Amino acid sequence: MRAQGLDPRWPGGSRRAQRDGVPCGPPSRQGSSKVSEEKTEVTEKGASVEAGAFVAPPPDPSVPAPRRGGAGYRFVKRAFDVAFSGVACLAGLVPGALLCLAIRLDSPGAPIFRQERVGLGGRPIRIYKFRTMVADAHEHPERYMTPEQLAQWEREQKVDDDPRVTRVGRFLRRTSLDEVPQFLNVLRGDLSVIGPRPVTEAETREFGDARGEFLSVRPGITGWWQVTARNDATWETGERQLLELFYVRHASLALDARVFVRTFRAMGRGR
Repeated sequence: MRAQGLDPRWPGGSRRAQRDGVPCGPPSRQGSSKVSEEKTEVTEKGASVEAGAFVAPPPDPSVPAPRRGGAGYRFVKRAFDVAFSGVACLAGLVPGALLCLAIRLDSPGAPIFRQERVGLGGRPIRIYKFRTMVADAHEHPERYMTPEQLAQWEREQKVDDDPRVTRVGRFLRRTSLDEVPQFLNVLRGDLSVIGPRPVTEAETREFGDARGEFLSVRPGITGWWQVTARNDATWETGERQLLELFYVRHASLALDARVFVRTFRAMGRGR
């Protein structure tokens, strides 16, 4: 469904979105008779969520769109990834050791948490984070959550005011320091500093017919979804898919620079 009257809060605003040829408003649900006034009105062409399946909006060939970066962009991006991550790893050795100690003192269990995710081209990858939850948070979530929270977790893989998060974990999440070990993944080539959020195999199916397109870009530590909407854009509405695909279709040094600057602003605000 092609977005009409595009919401200026969406990526780039309405005029820019129309120029880019990318629908920037959220999709609708099949059978929905009314669209919230705070959201974008939609018509029959573009993104939709039908019977729980996301249908990606095609690029509009009648509207000039920014060219996605080519080989030169990928070379510069990888060089930046290696240089920036190398410096981050060296600078984080001592603070990282102190954080590991704080995590162990706060709650029992290993300080580093490993997650299985899907990388470039659908390749399985294992990413690292500082542990922010109790050690058995994923094995036994029902021990800590209400039925409503458990349902939200199963649907979105995140929960508002998650009761499993430790005291040190809240600090790490608020400052985004829990992501620091992922710079090791960047050096290994699993991740980029900037890219779509790493997702599980099950979550890749949220992209429907755009799954292959989403997996054509290396996932990143930070990205367009995180710095624009994050908790306000969900799989269920299709808004998160649109934001991730916006980056995939427009990946460039200019967009990466915007994400990089916005990331530090968000960290300064404790988002």
